[in-house]
Amino acid sequence: MEIPDRPLEIIWDVTYACPLRCSHCYSESGRRPSRQLDRERMLRVADAIVAMEPYGVSIAGGEPLLVRGIVEVAERMTAAGTKVALFTSGWTLRPEMVDDIARAFSSVSVSLDGATAEVHDRIRGRRGSFERALRALELLDEAARERRLGGRERLSFGIDCVVVRGNFHQVEDVCTAIAPRFPDLGSLSFGAVVPEGLASRAGFAEHELLSDDQAALLGSGEYGARLRSLAPPFVRVSATDNLALQMHPDRVREGIFFPVLQIEPDGAVRAMAAYEGTVGNVLTDSPAELWRRAVERWHDPFVVGTLAPVRTMREWAEATRAIDHRFGSEADRARMDRRPEFRPTAAPDMG
Repeated sequence: MEIPDRPLEIIWDVTYACPLRCSHCYSESGRRPSRQLDRERMLRVADAIVAMEPYGVSIAGGEPLLVRGIVEVAERMTAAGTKVALFTSGWTLRPEMVDDIARAFSSVSVSLDGATAEVHDRIRGRRGSFERALRALELLDEAARERRLGGRERLSFGIDCVVVRGNFHQVEDVCTAIAPRFPDLGSLSFGAVVPEGLASRAGFAEHELLSDDQAALLGSGEYGARLRSLAPPFVRVSATDNLALQMHPDRVREGIFFPVLQIEPDGAVRAMAAYEGTVGNVLTDSPAELWRRAVERWHDPFVVGTLAPVRTMREWAEATRAIDHRFGSEADRARMDRRPEFRPTAAPDMG
């Protein structure tokens, strides 16, 4: 792949507010100010995204369903012909919200990081999050079935699983024990945890980052085929090691990279999705200039020099910490310095 002249995908973390406290949280949501925009400025960001003509937009967070008016914002982009996907923990999803979500979003992905409450709730940091996720999937499954039988526009929904060392043993169980519970489920997505945000901490890298062998297995075609054989035949299954997000200079030269623009809640744009450091704001800077600055950062001598020697997952985490401290703002560095030490035996919040 040659570097395109615009981002092909957009990820917009619309808020850093979140009811969960995931141990691997890339954005440290729920632990920092939400930085959420008001309605008018959110709609301006939506218009700026449409102007970039991406193939698709992912609305994430934090928890997007906490944002008042998020359906209107998504509809703004959908009406312009842009495909908009919603990523949610399912914690706040209620039955009366489903029809609006089905109208505004092209697809919905519910985060499920295990096949049992014990594993999922430990990773997600709050007791009851597993049951909430399953209930959200039930609501989406019921709505998808009703729409299919009624000849209405299809509701596409799936499960998104971040794979860490502590749930790797349950990946196949998600295919065999969870997926069959939802007859209208459309997709299962398994992605290796990226050493970004809280997942870049040294303690997390030691205890929960996938081993190199696990990451290689998850990214292999053979393992992907096995997962597809275990899941119901009507479900699309994908698995990835997420190494494209590393933006390793060798892979960039080979065309293996992720041409994405990641937007923070207030419109600030990250140069690289997996690393701290912004290059402007969609509310004040032109899309072409933001993309030019982002691509320029990929080739920054410090970035290239830091990532070039990386060969292992642990080395990737070390490189992330170095890049984050180099390009993050003073406030970013202060936040990173306050990150709590990762404790592998921490129990979910009783709240």
